[in-house]
Amino acid sequence: AGPILGPTMAILYGFVPAWLWVVLGGIFIGAVHDYTTLFICMREGGKSMAEVARKTLGSAGFNLFIAFTLVMIVLVTSSFLSATAISLTSLWPLAKIGVKEGETFLKTVVRDGVVMGRIGGIASTSVIFITFLSPPLGFLLYKKRLKTAYAYVLAAAICVGSVFLGIAFPVTLAPTTWMIIISVYVLFAAGVPVWLVLQPRDFINVQILYGGIGLMVVSLFSCGFQGLRVTMPRFNLAEGAANLGFVWPMMFITIACGAISGFHSLVAGGTTGKQLAKETDARRIGYNAMLLESLLSVCVLLALGAVMAFSDYKAIVWPTDPAVKSNPILGFSLAAGRLFHEGLGIPVALGTVFGILLVEGFVITTLDAAVRLNRYLFEELWSIVIKKVPRLLRQYWFNSGLSVLLMWTLAYSNAFNALWPIFGTANQLLAAMALLAVSAWLMLRKRRNWYTLVPAVFMVLTTLVSLGILLAGYIKKGNTILIAADVLLFALSAGVVALFLKTFLKRTERAGEAPAAT
Repeated sequence: AGPILGPTMAILYGFVPAWLWVVLGGIFIGAVHDYTTLFICMREGGKSMAEVARKTLGSAGFNLFIAFTLVMIVLVTSSFLSATAISLTSLWPLAKIGVKEGETFLKTVVRDGVVMGRIGGIASTSVIFITFLSPPLGFLLYKKRLKTAYAYVLAAAICVGSVFLGIAFPVTLAPTTWMIIISVYVLFAAGVPVWLVLQPRDFINVQILYGGIGLMVVSLFSCGFQGLRVTMPRFNLAEGAANLGFVWPMMFITIACGAISGFHSLVAGGTTGKQLAKETDARRIGYNAMLLESLLSVCVLLALGAVMAFSDYKAIVWPTDPAVKSNPILGFSLAAGRLFHEGLGIPVALGTVFGILLVEGFVITTLDAAVRLNRYLFEELWSIVIKKVPRLLRQYWFNSGLSVLLMWTLAYSNAFNALWPIFGTANQLLAAMALLAVSAWLMLRKRRNWYTLVPAVFMVLTTLVSLGILLAGYIKKGNTILIAADVLLFALSAGVVALFLKTFLKRTERAGEAPAAT
């Protein structure tokens, strides 16, 4: 979801600067990060980047990585929980999508004399339906060894069925209620085997993801041949700065996963690196997959820039009314719906529903996967700080419950617009730390490391300056929770940078003592 939400937020600075950072950042920084972390995790026998940091920066580096990752995951889960709860209750005027009451499948409600379509309610039902059918699909796939071709057909049928069910029975609940329901769900999902919920949900959602990317690419080509042009401002730096801060570093961290994502380094060591047959696969999987993610972000920017009125975009994503909450998922979904209509003739309402499903499925999947990961990280943290860990601190429900409680507390007490910048900063700062660990690994083996060290230095500077700017804002607003998170991130990352400099200086002094390249 990051490659969609980040560009949706950041296009406020203008189409050109956002597009440049996605393209250049994705090619020269993000893809390099993903490839090198995946390769080194494989070379080290499937170890995580925290373990690589232990080997290159010492046990202190390992401990700092664990603590930093814990904080970062709490921030990403709270951001996604907030965005999900708002989007599942999305309403939008029917007139804005070119239909009248009685001429659309959308259920409606009248607010202040305006007929609104319940777009979020359809996605709510769809998400529930997919979640409930994930365990049976998981059983067939991983226990009964259902043939892959049949599994794809079944997953596609579930996707289509979920939309029709959502149209017939849209679920409408308050955002806070959704936050509670989703929190309870991820607490449950974090404790069951991955084949039961996580893997089959991913399998179903990937049909929507690839279908969505395919539709966007085809629609953009069609719109291009029709002469459709980008109508959003090419440069809008003043308004972007007024809402988020200076274009550097704030636009860079706002785009987040569209250009570089530290979260990928966690997956590289914990999951992907253990599934590849040979090291040469790392470039195809690591480098190319990040390029695909950046392509998705480019498609998002083009969709928003070409078919959405800038006034509508700002009203949804950057509302000036304090009573209205930012809803970037709805903003993207409406742009996708209009893009599919202009390019392929798909009704705007149907395309909008597909757009919201494209994001929602992966936000939910990210939540349960991240809470599961934080559960393991808390267990690791207790073993670091406590010599003899009490049985309570080894229980899955305690560590998962702690992760969910922190996630819910942050999401409930902060708006999405407040959470996203510090999440984006933490995510890219984790990437910078991973690149420092990679650079140290290469340096100790007398390998060239400028192509990882230069991006690492740039990302360290970008994210630390961002933390400073954010901290000043949090102090001004008296936001104690985010002040604490900001200071903690700064301290942990400063520790990793100090350890890298120590390793670098020691290597410079003892150049002849480095181990031979392997």
